[in-house]
Amino acid sequence: MKYRSTAGKSPEVSLDEAVVKGLAPDKGLYMPLSFPKLTDDFIMRLPEMSLSEMAYEVAYALFGEDIDPEALKRIVEETLNFPIPLVKVDDNKYSLELFHGPTLAFKDVGARFMARLLAYFNRENQDRIVNVLVATSGDTGSAVANGFLGVDGVRVFVLYPKGKVSKIQEAQFTTLGQNITAIEVDGTFDDCQTLVKQAFLDSELKDAMMLTSANSINVARFLPQMFYYFYAYAQAVKAGVDASEIVFCVPSGNFGNITAGLIAKQMGLPVKRFIAANNANDIFYNYLLTGKYTPKKSVQTIANAMDVGDPSNFARVIDLYGNSYDNIRKDISGTTYSDNEISETLLNTFKKKGYLLDPHGAVAFRALSEMLEPEETGIFLETAHPAKFKETVEHIIGEEITIPERLMAFLKNEKKSNPLSADFGEFKNFLLKNR
Repeated sequence: MKYRSTAGKSPEVSLDEAVVKGLAPDKGLYMPLSFPKLTDDFIMRLPEMSLSEMAYEVAYALFGEDIDPEALKRIVEETLNFPIPLVKVDDNKYSLELFHGPTLAFKDVGARFMARLLAYFNRENQDRIVNVLVATSGDTGSAVANGFLGVDGVRVFVLYPKGKVSKIQEAQFTTLGQNITAIEVDGTFDDCQTLVKQAFLDSELKDAMMLTSANSINVARFLPQMFYYFYAYAQAVKAGVDASEIVFCVPSGNFGNITAGLIAKQMGLPVKRFIAANNANDIFYNYLLTGKYTPKKSVQTIANAMDVGDPSNFARVIDLYGNSYDNIRKDISGTTYSDNEISETLLNTFKKKGYLLDPHGAVAFRALSEMLEPEETGIFLETAHPAKFKETVEHIIGEEITIPERLMAFLKNEKKSNPLSADFGEFKNFLLKNR
């Protein structure tokens, strides 16, 4: 299958090219030329399929023309070698727990798939060195760094905002070494993301280094996130939920996660609607209210992975719906919550329901609590383990929480990072010196 740019001014490319380039030359994001429609028979069989069986069929529909079937099956099975349970929290509200992977965050799925896909495309290009640039507000960096750790022919540069990620998140990508380089930027996540985008458009860098991104701007990072929407639907139906009344609520920052769900719907997943739950960074919520997209500088919140003032994947949402504001509003509603409201929800859910949310899941659970119709069943995406935000969560609930051993292991290692300003010239020189 060919891939086209959302900006519409670059030539169509192969999957290999789209993955390696990351961003199109016209600054657009790559999208499949078309989305295959999955059969009604496949949807009917979902409740009886395993996670890897279901994911393989979805992956084959999208990538089967470009990857050997046995290799694709292996990529899927290696990517999804951990559970993704659907847990009932309230009468008609379920948590899709996406924190059972290696770094305890939802981005493990996309990062692990992309790392293996890139290794597959590199198998006959042993001399090709691909440099992965990734901006992170928390979990992306850890998932990508651990997903690509030790992959031959790949170097990873993780850019993160100084003082704006949790200590545990920081430890997950600053203590690895090998082919992983951490860059501590004196700025915001948006500054980090801007540096990455500028690098892709710089002719001198492109001539000197093969660059790609592992943020959700890369098709190989965000598309695999469709898998768990199908699996959540299957688990809900198996539990006796009315399939026609399922609503997904997604804590939304850069909008790659919800975009994957919207594409799953377009491919045939019979989801009723989506809710995009925002923290104080309410750019998309304001778009839904006004029809005008107005990016602004991000503000720091306790749900830090959602602190994005100019969501990259908004371009894909617009593209997917043919720039139709009315059609977007039919499928997506939105809301926004302050830190106080997030804290209140996290505490009340823990005390009254016995379920410990992380701050991002708290945003989504509150949105369901306020926006779900009586006949509907809501599934919210619990995107990271609460222990990744230990200080914040403990302060809210007034109790100590246990850190899983996998996270503790990172904290025992030495931090290695490279401090830089948000100046592109400084970042460019750093890359050229470290190529």
